[in-house]
Amino acid sequence: MLGAMRFPVRVKPGASRDLVAGTHGTDGPLVVAVRARAVEGRANAAVVEAVAQAFGVRRSAVRLVRGTTGRDKLVEVDLPDQEAARRLTELRSAGP
Repeated sequence: MLGAMRFPVRVKPGASRDLVAGTHGTDGPLVVAVRARAVEGRANAAVVEAVAQAFGVRRSAVRLVRGTTGRDKLVEVDLPDQEAARRLTELRSAGP
């Protein structure tokens, strides 16, 4: 069944490379590092692109639900429930 999974992310703009892996803190949000700076929505666009690539979906299947002006965001991904949960677990356990 196609669902929409929501999860928190912590964005690190201005990173040396784009990377979706690990958590912020022991059991915190998924870390999304992007090369784009937080200027004129560039980092938000890069976050959507990086999350889409990490989950293997199109950019249109990823939405920023909350947090467009801060580092902490709530992201929604359209993906079958079990697949989204499995991929999120893999990304959270992967270290940068």
